[in-house]
Amino acid sequence: MKKISFTVPCYNSATYMERCIDSLLVGREEVEIIIVDDGSKDKTGKIADSYGKKYPNIVKVIHKENGGHGSGVNAGLAIATGLYFKVVDSDDWLDENSLLKLLDKIKELEKTKEKVDLFVCNYIYDHLDEGTQRVMRYRNVFPVESICTWQEIKRFKPSQYLIMHSLVYKTSILKKSKVKLPEHTFYVDNIFAYQPLPYVKNILYLDYDLYHYYIGREDQSVNESVMIGRVDQQIKVTKLIAESVDLSTLKNTNSKLYRYLLSYFSMMMTISSVLLLKKKDKESLQKREKLWQFVKKMDKKLYKKLKFSKLAGLTYLPSKVGSFITLQGYKIAQKVYRFN
Repeated sequence: MKKISFTVPCYNSATYMERCIDSLLVGREEVEIIIVDDGSKDKTGKIADSYGKKYPNIVKVIHKENGGHGSGVNAGLAIATGLYFKVVDSDDWLDENSLLKLLDKIKELEKTKEKVDLFVCNYIYDHLDEGTQRVMRYRNVFPVESICTWQEIKRFKPSQYLIMHSLVYKTSILKKSKVKLPEHTFYVDNIFAYQPLPYVKNILYLDYDLYHYYIGREDQSVNESVMIGRVDQQIKVTKLIAESVDLSTLKNTNSKLYRYLLSYFSMMMTISSVLLLKKKDKESLQKREKLWQFVKKMDKKLYKKLKFSKLAGLTYLPSKVGSFITLQGYKIAQKVYRFN
């Protein structure tokens, strides 16, 4: 069995996808690389096929109609045969030495028959064009290179969420969770980093700087102006996250994971609410009200907890004065959450 299945969703990625795929090929026969050509209109499909022909025992290629990033992840997971599964976006790449160390760790665990449902590794915000980097680590949350459960973790910092780039799930855990990402929707990586977590029992944090997350393109989904333009998709994902995990039940069975997921959902509500306020029109204010009422109808206790929380609650203040205070707090939220 392959140790890791990598899925690389590609849409018009011809100018940069080779850097990504080449970094994964370091794993040789121990990895499976699934390149998903998501209806590209450039040479993405031809490049993908060339890798498939050159590395037939490593690379699989899927050509499909355009369905968006989530659709590409779904397609890769559906045919993945590896013990573990990781998504690598086509404009990002992995550190080769860290990948080899991760593979060695997986083989070591197989020998000792120790079970790990989720590997957590560091990721790097790589402003390649500026020549600057910022590494996100989890040393304060998880014991380093020691298998643990949720009850053994410590508190996350406000900016220190588990995102798709930091996670390597056991493939069977993802399939058990029945996670399926919506098509033609941005920000679905939040669902991938949220919904499967209650199915995870054993976690291993490896202090490796594994994932390079490229930041800098003007059309990137985390660019603030782009996020404002796609705020309806942010709202859609926030609602799907709210429905994906029963937090009220989790509170009694897994208190620390509950606290983390509550904080994550609060962050999603903060971002959605602030982006709607940034649009500065009546329709957006109505959408903000509908979002909060959606949460209230779903879970009144959750609604109250969010309404009186330090950040999410400050994005749901009435009147123009409340909106002014919120937008001033937006700068604080950017620094705390670092979402763009």
